[in-house]
Amino acid sequence: MSASATLTPADEAEVAAMIGDAAASGSRLAIRGGGTKATMGRPVFADAVISSANLTGITAYNPSEMVISVRAGTTVSEVAGELARNGQRLAFEPVDHRALLGSEGEPTIGAVAAINNSGPRRLVAGAARDSLLGVRFVNGRGEAIKNGGRVMKNVTGLDLTKLMAGSWGTLGFLTEVTFKVLPAPETEATLLLRGLDEGPAANAMAHAMASSTEISGAAHLPELVASSLIGGSSATALRLEGFADSVRNRMGRLKALFGNMPTLDEFGEEASKTLWSDIRDVRPFAGKKSIVWRVSMAPSEAHALVMALRMRAAIDAYYDWQGGLVWLSLEDGDPQDDLIRSELEKHGGGHAMLLRADSEIRVLAPVFQPLPKPLEALSRRVKAAFDPHGILNPGKMAAA
Repeated sequence: MSASATLTPADEAEVAAMIGDAAASGSRLAIRGGGTKATMGRPVFADAVISSANLTGITAYNPSEMVISVRAGTTVSEVAGELARNGQRLAFEPVDHRALLGSEGEPTIGAVAAINNSGPRRLVAGAARDSLLGVRFVNGRGEAIKNGGRVMKNVTGLDLTKLMAGSWGTLGFLTEVTFKVLPAPETEATLLLRGLDEGPAANAMAHAMASSTEISGAAHLPELVASSLIGGSSATALRLEGFADSVRNRMGRLKALFGNMPTLDEFGEEASKTLWSDIRDVRPFAGKKSIVWRVSMAPSEAHALVMALRMRAAIDAYYDWQGGLVWLSLEDGDPQDDLIRSELEKHGGGHAMLLRADSEIRVLAPVFQPLPKPLEALSRRVKAAFDPHGILNPGKMAAA
């Protein structure tokens, strides 16, 4: 990024004024929260950075309503801490990308909404988008806009709240977000099925998810990945959360379901939390020089995709969301974007994002899954409506 200045507005009015001035002069702005994900997406070449660093604080929170409104620059850790003091949490379990990207700083709640940041609990709790009730933002004209509210309800017209989630700062600068929150469980535990190959592991996860044991996380770690985190052979992890008596009872039923397995390991609360934070934050591929892809697809096809890719490239992989999310690690150098996307299409389609690579690679390779032509045209019209001068995060999602 080439940016000569950093703008740090103190409130939404200053954000609107700064973006309005940039629109008038044609200055391009890179939007930044805590800076922990600056190397995700395509490189942004801007004239200045506009930061949410001074837009901090919880603006409204009544635990009995299970809704929290927060200024966009507030750290995720501050939000999580306040929720924890009231026995609540963000159900969608946002990823902390710092270990994977080798970045510093603190993740912000605005960035969680901007990239639709969601972790292993997505398979039962939905994505960040599904918990996002309302947003305040400034568009590329310098206009402050509010959409949504503090209650779940039917809406008419354009749902800007959902549109902003996953827009990566290309449609507007978020100043405040409102999320639905849920009670935190009393405890958790994880059952590990050891030694399964990837096909049988996919079947086991599907079997567990179809049972009445209420799985809140399902992941498979092939042997190389499992050995780096917990040692031993491959591990298929099934998480249970809730009241202690309920978790104990459901764990018994889950063990009975897989009673024919040669090796079953059980992780208690602390070990379970550590394991799932490592899975969530892509710890198996942290500290390496490899290229990392994030692939979303049908769980039943995930292991077949990985097998096909391994026939043609040196790839490590593991599976989250019951296999609906696949993390791929390739030797540094060739991103293999054509190979990955062509094989993905053969296995039911999905979305492949180049999550970690040098900037030189991210300039040339399509970082985000290319859209069909009609959707691409619609996306460009939406961008033009929100940011007619093309000044917000130019080139972040597609070549400007």
